[in-house]
Amino acid sequence: MAKQDQRTLTPFQQRWHNIIFEADTPAGRAFDIMLLLLILFSVMIVMLESVAGIQQRFDRIFTLLEWVFTILFTLEYLFRIWCSYRPKAYIFSFYGLIDLLCVLPTYVEFIFGGAHFLLAIRILRLMRIFRIFKLVPFLNESKQLALALEHSRRKIAVFLFFILLLTVVLGSVMYVIESGHNSGFTSIPVSVYWAVVTLTTVGYGDIAPITPLGQAFSALIMIMGYAIIAVPTGIVTVEMSRLKDKDDVDHRICPHCMREGHDANADYCKYCGTKL
Repeated sequence: MAKQDQRTLTPFQQRWHNIIFEADTPAGRAFDIMLLLLILFSVMIVMLESVAGIQQRFDRIFTLLEWVFTILFTLEYLFRIWCSYRPKAYIFSFYGLIDLLCVLPTYVEFIFGGAHFLLAIRILRLMRIFRIFKLVPFLNESKQLALALEHSRRKIAVFLFFILLLTVVLGSVMYVIESGHNSGFTSIPVSVYWAVVTLTTVGYGDIAPITPLGQAFSALIMIMGYAIIAVPTGIVTVEMSRLKDKDDVDHRICPHCMREGHDANADYCKYCGTKL
């Protein structure tokens, strides 16, 4: 049933599928490393182009390179679709959407304008580095962290709701204390903004209390902030300590559902059951 919408590839397509979608072979790894270098270089060009002095001096070169990279990434994206067992699954997969977003800004800029520096999202494609260099320990740790966050999402949601209420109360109190003495606390929303900045220990300094009572109250909020920051960390840490699943994962991609992160000793995809 899982293979009804899976097309048959020619030997040539199968060979390129192994090179493009897998990093087990020397050719596949070389292809992905070359792709990563191109992505890094293209992002660096976009960043340099945002500097006015450099942009004015090398405007034509930057424009040419931008189109060269866009054409290369477009061909690569189309080639991935062409040699995929299930093109639709790849197009709507996580990496498929990222690959598409990496080529759209140039065309949108050419037609409508105003989307040029969105090209920097190409850096998202560097997430493939976890698979390319077989950083399995990082994949295992990310799996543990994702599970811990999922298990603790309700506790974190309750904590964030409590913090929201706390900042409203603290901001309102500070407004009552400082509004008659300090023009910085002009309204309760502004005071709530100050409470958020202070409670998170960021401390921009754009608004500061001047009365002794206000300063004492702000000192209390800052001390409270250090304790509050530790709460979500503790929640996630407890959940991670409860997770005992240490099974290895590898970087094989299921030809049917285009998902990865399977166990190292798996013969079948744990998401759709297709043979790996």
